[in-house]
Amino acid sequence: MTPPKIRALVVDDDSSWRQILSEILSDSDLEVDVAGSVDEAVQALKDQPHRVAVVDLSLTPNDHNNYDGLRVLDAVRRLDPNCQTILLTGFATVELAVTALTDYGAFTFLRKESFHRSQFRDTVSRILAIAPQSSIAASRIEKPQPTLQKEFTDRVLVVEDDAGWRNILEELLADVGFHVRVCASFGDALGYLRREKFSLAVIDLSLKGSTSYSMDASNSELDGSQLLSNNYLEGIPTIIVSGVSNPEEIERIYAEHSISAFIEKRAFDRETFRRIVAEVRVSHPTFSKLSALTEREREVLNLLARGLTNKEIAEKLFITTNTVKRHLKAVFEKLEVHTRSAATAIAKGGFESYTSSITN
Repeated sequence: MTPPKIRALVVDDDSSWRQILSEILSDSDLEVDVAGSVDEAVQALKDQPHRVAVVDLSLTPNDHNNYDGLRVLDAVRRLDPNCQTILLTGFATVELAVTALTDYGAFTFLRKESFHRSQFRDTVSRILAIAPQSSIAASRIEKPQPTLQKEFTDRVLVVEDDAGWRNILEELLADVGFHVRVCASFGDALGYLRREKFSLAVIDLSLKGSTSYSMDASNSELDGSQLLSNNYLEGIPTIIVSGVSNPEEIERIYAEHSISAFIEKRAFDRETFRRIVAEVRVSHPTFSKLSALTEREREVLNLLARGLTNKEIAEKLFITTNTVKRHLKAVFEKLEVHTRSAATAIAKGGFESYTSSITN
């Protein structure tokens, strides 16, 4: 008897996109269900289990303020927890995309304007390679994995949109004992950072093939820089390998993001790269206080450091002001500070800047 096919769900109000996505998923030997609204999606989730769902953020034509896709993501999380979701849309800010990843459990997000079939197929393949949560739970009960922490400790994230450079960096990092994750876009990188722990990141600043949600086209080639603040708050040492060679720009990146090293591609040398990686690996300080924060607390602290009020933070993260206050109270307690300015000093400049701020 032939086993039933694995099912996928496409939720999009545009029939053309439903057809394109269904064709690609069918080529991956998936049985595809389609929906054009929240109600149709919920019914499909109740009727059959799915391994992957591709969800458009706006389910009303040309409505930039329609976020029905988030309701679908929430329904997937409640009704079909073994289903991984991909947010696919043309209408979103970076903050909203981050919310989809953190609060609604999306696997990644892709932008329609820069959609590539091969990238989409690769993302689906990665999802299908993940065991369902029930299988993972069973395997943990049957066979504990005491070496899991070591695997996390030796993991590195490479973010580079050029396939040749990805291969070079992956090879060099694997040679020195890292477990390497590679990706080509802001969305994929952010998804990895939300799901896994890394001890090092190697990032190209100019992700020209990125699926970033930057609404400012002038910034579209510096999507790598958007990952730097996240990495700093996570306590992840970061090495930049980039074609950017402007001295003022390099100096600004060092000053604003406290990166570990900046390597220009035109002067790249394999032995020098290995040496820098080894030095960063053994010498990078542990940001114990910052690492004690939860993901949501780091997000609140990051927005606080950018000068946002409680109300503005709440709007960015789609939470209430009371929830913001609760997160800030926890942040202050963990950082052992009592004021917004002291917390901001730690977020922006680390403990050296904080020490300077209270002694001057």
